[in-house]
Amino acid sequence: MRVASVTSDEYNDNVDFQAVYGNSTNKEDNTYAAATPSGSIKLCVNNPAVRGSFKPGQVYYVDFTPAPTPAKA
Repeated sequence: MRVASVTSDEYNDNVDFQAVYGNSTNKEDNTYAAATPSGSIKLCVNNPAVRGSFKPGQVYYVDFTPAPTPAKA
């Protein structure tokens, strides 16, 4: 995922990610795009240690790992 934009206010960085797709020079990007040609993720970051870390154009791997199903009460 590529950081498309970052908007900040007094408390938060709002980070918009877009899927990397198209005619990338990175073969891995093109393989991903063939199966999932579009996508987006929006994050609101308010941790002072992390704010300012995301910059437009940076590219990240995103891993969706299933979480354990909570026991029913």
